[in-house]
Amino acid sequence: MIIQRKRYIAIGITVVLILLIPFIAMQLTNEVNWSLMDFIVAGGLLLTTGLVCEWVLRKVSSLFYRVIICLVILVLLLLVWAELAVGIFIQ
Repeated sequence: MIIQRKRYIAIGITVVLILLIPFIAMQLTNEVNWSLMDFIVAGGLLLTTGLVCEWVLRKVSSLFYRVIICLVILVLLLLVWAELAVGIFIQ
């Protein structure tokens, strides 16, 4: 139970650290312009991805399938992120 809680805390800290990158960039340049909604959506995507990968790690016993499923989840995250950022797929 304690290890599981530590993993959730690690996921949360990782999400915050990733979101600090655009936040700090906004302070240094005018080329990064995120609104509060951008941070909420990005945080939700990152948190959901982390929690789903954690769930996969707990439920899937085969190391090969764990890696493949988590890679697919990460690719989906990147595709959604790219679509929201610049509209690659829907014009």
